[in-house]
Amino acid sequence: MSAAKQPDPAAKIHVGEYGRYQIKSGRLSGNYVARAFPKPPTKARGMIAEAGGKTEEAAIAALHAIIDSRKSAQADERRFDANLQRSIPSTNEYVEAIRQVTLSTPQLAMLKALMLAGEGGLSDAELAGAAGFKSTASANRAFARAAFLVANYLDIDSELNGEQTAPKLSSSLAYRVESKREKEPSNWVLHEELSSAIRACL
Repeated sequence: MSAAKQPDPAAKIHVGEYGRYQIKSGRLSGNYVARAFPKPPTKARGMIAEAGGKTEEAAIAALHAIIDSRKSAQADERRFDANLQRSIPSTNEYVEAIRQVTLSTPQLAMLKALMLAGEGGLSDAELAGAAGFKSTASANRAFARAAFLVANYLDIDSELNGEQTAPKLSSSLAYRVESKREKEPSNWVLHEELSSAIRACL
């Protein structure tokens, strides 16, 4: 009986992190390769980027450069909202964020409800009701938390300039429009890019 074949130590996969991504590197078919994937605990799958090199370290460095270049290109493509004085991510960026950050069931319910509401938006009370909250204050906090998670993932939270109020945080997801109801706060309306992203992945 022949001896069992021993695994090739050179084929060992090393796992690390870089920014928002999990990095897997090692030797594949004689070549050194590094690949970026969604970082756990996300349920998202699929490779984000790949690079090769003469050594494993060179492959990782090349992958880091690709990720940095990708991030810079995404930032350049963002729409600047003069009213909000902040950049609005593209639909593709929002899709990636929604698939990777951990949003609660009520937070997802609010996003879906706002997407369905369209340009008319929803009042604070309607937004709270869509997610099953008994108070608008609780709903606003949950919505601001969802906005913070998305903004942090996409590295746009720096535009908050240290202002962590619920309205400022929420502006990364939506904006206020004049309400048709007197003596009520303006309605929330999703950014069109986010609305398209939700339609694509929820």
